[in-house]
Parts: sequence; structure tokens; C-alpha cells
Amino acid sequence: MELFNASEIFEFALKIEENGEIFYRKYAEKCEDQSLKSMFNFLADEEVRHKNTFQRLLSNIEKYEPFESYPDEYFLYLSAFVENTIFNQEKLSEEIEKIKDNIDAVDFAIRRELDSINYYNEIKLLVPKEERESIEHIIKEEKDHFLKLSQLKERLKKHNVSQ
Repeated sequence: MELFNASEIFEFALKIEENGEIFYRKYAEKCEDQSLKSMFNFLADEEVRHKNTFQRLLSNIEKYEPFESYPDEYFLYLSAFVENTIFNQEKLSEEIEKIKDNIDAVDFAIRRELDSINYYNEIKLLVPKEERESIEHIIKEEKDHFLKLSQLKERLKKHNVSQ
């Protein structure tokens, strides 16, 4: 059985952040409402910052081997989770086309932020203890994004701003 490769998990995290940025930028382009456009551009910029953090972490752990070995099934689970759940690049354009209005876009973003939080909570346990603080920081920021998006959704519903 193949041992778990921590650097591959960070490659997935990079992909999550890249695909998140793509979604936020594409939707920002479609927004007519300036406050929504600003929010989605802000979130895209945050994804770029997260990607840079993961690139730094990846460069520091490429030679790292976890103390415990993880079965292939766990690695396959994490891989499938990214491919099928979080900002899948192949499905991204298709998903964007299905979005009918701003509330749909915010709902989509909320789901992806929650999926990212779940993934990062999984991977933080697989890295050296000294690297966990960086992942915790990203998790905190993703939670902040979730809260901002949830508040935005409530504001949109209250003001009936769907387009």
C-alpha cells in the first residue's frame, strides 16, 4: 500500500484556491451591483493570498513524511472530495451557467467555503505541528468568508436583490 504524500494534499489545496478565485472573478464580472462585485473581487483576492500561503507551506514540506502512514483509501477520499465537491474546474463553468441570480451565486459560494473548511480541517492533522497555525489561519479566514457571504445573502433576501 502506498504511503500518503503530504505535498499532494497541498497541491489539492492550491487547486481549491485557484478554482475559488476563478469562480469569484467570473461572477464579479457578471455582477451589475457594485457592492456584490466588490465582495466577489475581495473574495477572489483572498483566494490568491491563501494560494500563496499553501505554496509556502508546500515548499517547506515537500520532503516531509508523516509519522503515521495513511492508507490509499484516505488519500483517495481527499482527492475525490476535491475533485467532486470543491470548486471543480471542469464543472465550474457549467455551475456558473446554472446560477440564476445573485442569491444562487452566494449560496454556491457558501457551500464551497464550507467544503473548503472541512477539507482544511482534515489536512491540518496531516502536517507537522509547526505548520498547523498557518492552516488554522486560513480556516479562520474561510469561516469569515462564510459569515460575510451568509450576511450578504440575508441582505439580498431582505432587499429582494436577486439580479
